[in-house]
Amino acid sequence: MPSPPAESIAYGCAFCAILAGKLPASLVHQDDQVVAFMDLRQAVPGHVLVVPRQHVETLFDLDEDTAAQLMRVAVRIARATGRAFAPDGLNLWQSNREAGGQEVPHVHLHVQPRMSGDGLMRIYPAAPPAPAARAVLDGLAMTLRAALDRLQARP
Repeated sequence: MPSPPAESIAYGCAFCAILAGKLPASLVHQDDQVVAFMDLRQAVPGHVLVVPRQHVETLFDLDEDTAAQLMRVAVRIARATGRAFAPDGLNLWQSNREAGGQEVPHVHLHVQPRMSGDGLMRIYPAAPPAPAARAVLDGLAMTLRAALDRLQARP
């Protein structure tokens, strides 16, 4: 596998070490922007990580072209997972920062096959909260639209 550009290697990052060939990985896919490899933890067979070659710690800092390729590859791997392992379902997830459950400070997508009753990934610790009031949802949407407008206004 070709090494990522020197400026993208963050020493101490396990994924950068994999990209540089310093740690082993069971490769599933590689292209100029992203690499996919088997996660070391296989609670259900077929768990794959899709990572950008460039070291970017969180989704907040990822450029849109790389983000698009990350998702394209994740979708292809999800389809292949369905054919190869016939899971009952599948999760695609991405975590950011400690509070979000991020364990490796290099943005990555998990493609996680699921089997009924596997006990993985409870989103809510108990029953989900009751739906929010429409006024609350409308206010949150307005706040996000304003933030999107500011992002799009950047040169």
